[in-house]
Amino acid sequence: MYRTHTNGQLRAEHIGQEVTLAGWVQKSRDKGFIVWVDLRDRYGITQLVFDEERTPKEMMDKASKLGREFVIQVTGEVIERVSKNPKMETGDIEILVKKVTVLNESLTPPFTIEDNTDGGEDLRMKYRYLDIRRNPVRENLIFRHKVSMAVRNYLSEKGFVDVETPYLIKSTPEGARDFVVPSRMNEGQFYALPQSPQTFKQLLMVGGLDKYFQIVKCFRDEDLRADRQPEFTQIDCEMAFIDQEDILNMFEGLTRHLLKEINGVEIGEFPRMQYDDAMKLYGNDKPDIRFDMKFGELNDVAQHKDFGVFNSAELVVGIAVPGGNKYTRKEIDHLIKWVKRPQVGALGMVYSRCNDDGSFKSSVDKFYDQDDLAKWAEVTGAKAGDLICILSGETNKVRAQMSALRMHLAEELGLRKADEFAPLWVIDFPLLELDEETGHYHAMHHPFTSPKPGQLEMLDAKPGEVKANAYDLVLNGNEIGGGSIRIHDKETQAIMLKHLGFTEKEARAQFGFLMDAFEYGAPPHGGLAFGLDRLVAILGGQETIRDFIAFPKNNSGRDVMIDAPAILDQEQLTELNLKIDLQEK
Repeated sequence: MYRTHTNGQLRAEHIGQEVTLAGWVQKSRDKGFIVWVDLRDRYGITQLVFDEERTPKEMMDKASKLGREFVIQVTGEVIERVSKNPKMETGDIEILVKKVTVLNESLTPPFTIEDNTDGGEDLRMKYRYLDIRRNPVRENLIFRHKVSMAVRNYLSEKGFVDVETPYLIKSTPEGARDFVVPSRMNEGQFYALPQSPQTFKQLLMVGGLDKYFQIVKCFRDEDLRADRQPEFTQIDCEMAFIDQEDILNMFEGLTRHLLKEINGVEIGEFPRMQYDDAMKLYGNDKPDIRFDMKFGELNDVAQHKDFGVFNSAELVVGIAVPGGNKYTRKEIDHLIKWVKRPQVGALGMVYSRCNDDGSFKSSVDKFYDQDDLAKWAEVTGAKAGDLICILSGETNKVRAQMSALRMHLAEELGLRKADEFAPLWVIDFPLLELDEETGHYHAMHHPFTSPKPGQLEMLDAKPGEVKANAYDLVLNGNEIGGGSIRIHDKETQAIMLKHLGFTEKEARAQFGFLMDAFEYGAPPHGGLAFGLDRLVAILGGQETIRDFIAFPKNNSGRDVMIDAPAILDQEQLTELNLKIDLQEK
């Protein structure tokens, strides 16, 4: 037996007992006649003491040679600590060591294994197995485990069945690019790794399983962003014989359960917002409603004067920044530079100060009088002491720009509080989205999403106006889940695929198996998938998903620890019938 207790377990009531502990050397302090060693494991830290008057000389010699991160086993007596440490759970005791065994030596680690380490992100990712020894990383992984278990328990109690679906599937042209896997047994043919188990969970509903869930890895070969991983984890769910209201109630219940179980937060009924309203009021389909700053559309009160910038704009929109009148001119100039960055893309920003005496002072006083500025304040909801920020231009672009500014200001003003939770359902998404480059429509969610009842006939004449039976769950300005009521009959699915540009032959080749299944009594069904990585991060008070993944990829999609992806040798390539000139690589 390597240990009788863990390093976070011993207390004053254990004084006088002989114990055996094991773990890693956190640090040691050698005074010559006495050596203190902090021994660490997953559960905590216990102080060891080697005293030349009470510890065998052989053990004293070993103690003086213990390095950081050595793995050791010790046996000794629990004694009362002279200088107690109230910050440590084991701070009332220490172990007077009688025997120490070095189980494994360690090189000096490339960074300190402490809460506040001196290691940069790239270095810590290269030595992730060392980084996991640090409390913040380990606690994040344990936190993820707690969330996952709470999800499993809740769904199991609600009658959901956990079913595994395949990882080697068929590539489809919808959505992001697939990761592909060459088949050695079938020359020239490839599997794809799933972007989601979408069609399989629908087939499980055809199979009569009724309620399915899976915590599952998914893969997308997308252009990477700072906080996106090529492989990610979904809580994937599907239900039969339901409508949209059933889905919203079920997974609102799950989210409410997690907030209470994990965070101790009680949340009432989730508000619902139509997609069109979310875009009009917040400029995006995942608004953070922990704070206000709703958009006010100013066309009617700003395009009646000789200010050409506003008059030529498709949309003039403003927000009221609470307490923003305290901003200095230098700080406002900084905001103007911020919105003109390429990442935001605005050409400039107009502003109006709302003074305490009820008067206004704007950057365009040459064109607008006090009555005009008062109307701007009325539309944006601005009060005395606020600052009105105004952008103008093409509707979709200016909404996105103002949304970015709104989030930036909220961050600066401390309005995005990690311990506050504001969930929101966004519903009634467009079924189709126009690709401005090609002029063709594609599915906003996926091609299996059903249109709202009675709107299928609009696909020919007004495809952009058709609403989807789709919904997203938003938490603190992040989409944490999304889903839809599915198409469950062959005819409707064929119509949908036709409007997405598939010929009958292409539709048959790609989705024939699903359309065939619909001919054998497919029930009405729908579902939702949560992004587990994002959900865990937000519940944990953060938004960086990498901190909650055991072995994440970097911003380039590389695993710098194992150096993947990597080149295959020529023998493997030949077996896979792949012709790649390795010398060119």
